[in-house]
Parts: sequence; structure tokens; C-alpha cells
Amino acid sequence: MTDVADSVWICQLVEHGLVRPSFVPPKPIRELRDLTRYRKALIQERTREGQRLQKVLEDAGIKLGTVASDVLGVSGRAMLDALVSGTHDPAVLAELAKGRLRAKLPALREALEGRFRAHHALLLGELLAHLDYLDEAVERLSTQVARVVAPLSPLLALLITIPGSASGPLRSSSPRSAPTWASSLSRALGELGGDLPRQQRVGRQAPRGHDPQGLPMAADRAHRGRQRRGPRQGHLSRQPVRQAEGTAGHKKAIVAVAHSILVIAWHLLATGQPYSDLGADWFLQRHSSEAYRNRLVRQLERMGHKVTLEPADAA
Repeated sequence: MTDVADSVWICQLVEHGLVRPSFVPPKPIRELRDLTRYRKALIQERTREGQRLQKVLEDAGIKLGTVASDVLGVSGRAMLDALVSGTHDPAVLAELAKGRLRAKLPALREALEGRFRAHHALLLGELLAHLDYLDEAVERLSTQVARVVAPLSPLLALLITIPGSASGPLRSSSPRSAPTWASSLSRALGELGGDLPRQQRVGRQAPRGHDPQGLPMAADRAHRGRQRRGPRQGHLSRQPVRQAEGTAGHKKAIVAVAHSILVIAWHLLATGQPYSDLGADWFLQRHSSEAYRNRLVRQLERMGHKVTLEPADAA
């Protein structure tokens, strides 16, 4: 055990001013981070409650989810409230359908034929009440997030131009994630700029590094840009590690793209200019020098091939 010796050594370094202080984000960023993280936790809890609600319906033999795409939509919620209040007739419940769901009335009547008991009504009522509370809480937090983000709107407008950001070229399904993604850059940018000490490997313990919430998902969206936007679309989706994902692994590719996003974000904030994509062929053009071609030729010759280069138009 070297914990005591390590602690003494760290104390000596601090006494001599050889340890940089921890990075503390500005107060607005700290508040925004707290709000977005708590809101994210509530949204995740709402998803879990929806899954529990579906499990109660399955236990009662109610197959509403096989007919209605959204069990908690307008029509589904009306049917669930009617079940809790004591209405169990499938024909009466099916008549509560609205819009396009009315075209599926026969299937609805069959799906609502179950063994719904008072036990299920109690559980379903509690779940619906909790879901209502979570919806209201998320809405209140979203309102507060909008107030906190308002002074940062110029910076946010720059960041969301990066592919993979919540409102950028690769749009997320939830517009609420834009402030979350932006606030998560604070610690990572501090480390990138040298204001925050990096966590190093100690013994056999792997370095944790920075893992800001929201950034890995943004990197994943940019990393998968080729599948989403067609072949050879976008600078980030065509990084060399992206093309070698089969050998490098998906996680390493995500880390590489996340680092590129951090560098891009730093330059955008430093220059005040929006993101401008370098193009899908930028890496190929960067390596199109004569030295690079010669290196590739030497590699093929070492493999036993005879190489002759001809211009593309001549070929």
C-alpha cells in the first residue's frame, strides 16, 4: 500500500506550488450543468416508469402497445384513465380512440380484452400519477434551463453548428439535449486548454479521463454520420479511425471523434466563427503528397509487388 506515501508526496508538491488548482466552471455553467443533469435523470426515470406501466398492462393481458404506437398518447392515455376509473368493456374503451387510431377499432377491441383487476388499477393509477409529476417537473426544469441559457445563446449558437450536436446538422430527436451537450463541454475544454490537470494512470488503475455527459453521444452521432447522411458525407464521419473501425474498435473511434469535436469547439469559441466542414475528402487530400505516395509504393514493394503509377486520366 503506497497511499500514505503518495499523500505525503502530493502534500509536498502542493506546499511548493507545483500542483495546478482544480478547474471550476463559471457559476452560470455550474447551474446549467446541475439543471440539465437533473432533468436528464427525470427523463430517464420517466422512461423506466413507462416500461413499468407496460409490464402492468402485459400482466393484465392488455395488448394496447401492439396496436397503438404510443401507449401514453392522447388516445392511449384516455383508455388508461378509463381502465383506472373502472371501465373494462373493450368496445367502450376502443371508442375512446382518436385520429388515425380509429381505423384500428377491431384490433383495439381485441387488444383491450384482458383480465384487468383492482390490483392492476391501483398500480396503473400510481404510475400515471408519477408520470404526470415527472412531466411537470421536466417542464419546470426546461423553463429554468431556457432562462439560464439565454445569456449564453451566442456561444450556444456557435457550438450547435458542429455536426453531432443536438441542434446541428445531425439533429437529435430531443431539442432539450442542446443545453446539456453545450454545458458538458466545460470540463473537457478546460482540460484541452491546459487549465485542468489530466488524470493519469496510477499503478494498474486505468485513467478515467474526462467523460462529460452528452459529449460521447454527440461524438457517436458525428461518428455515424456516414450511415445517416449517405456515403462520404462530412469531415468527422470520414476520420481515418472511422474507416479502420473494424480493427481499432467502435469505442476508440468514438474517443477520436470526441477529441476532434473538442478541438473544433475550442476554435469556434476562440474565433467566434461558426463551424465550416472541411469535406469528406480532406484527409485524403492532406495525404496526397509525393512523399505519402512513395511510402505506399515502398510498402507494396516490400510485400513483393511491382508498382507502376499512372495518372487517373491516362489510365
